[in-house]
Amino acid sequence: MSKALVAFFSASGSTRKLANTLAEAIGADTYEIKPATPYTGKDLNWNNSQSRSSVEMADINSRPALADTSAQIANYDTIFLGFPIWWYVAPHIINSFLESYDFAGKTIVLFATSGGSGFGETLNQLKPSCADSVRWVVGQVFRGRTDKATLSNWAKSLPL
Repeated sequence: MSKALVAFFSASGSTRKLANTLAEAIGADTYEIKPATPYTGKDLNWNNSQSRSSVEMADINSRPALADTSAQIANYDTIFLGFPIWWYVAPHIINSFLESYDFAGKTIVLFATSGGSGFGETLNQLKPSCADSVRWVVGQVFRGRTDKATLSNWAKSLPL
């Protein structure tokens, strides 16, 4: 496997745990995608149509501001991109991240955490945020804890 980066957004910590275990399993570096304004529990209340996450996800053009854009994307061939599934797609902060860097010629492997949803329209909503030359690999949605050996085997099975 070429030099890899595990970039991830985690609002509650579940995706962070998975991403760190994946990075350890495959010997990759990590980069946490952080919002300029961190999400609170109240912001993440999907039962409230006025919560921050609900308002952002209702607007397909929403691009939450990033805390920084210091990821050294040019140093990597493969980026494992992780996030929780929100409303059947990636949170729009993932589009913010993708639009902040040049991913031309890179391979992006999507992985996500969810209690029950699949990727839905995630790929279709992310593709316009990158150059046409990006090679996309739709990986897997993980539910709950996943051990290092399982993640290592999963990564080795990908068409990279």
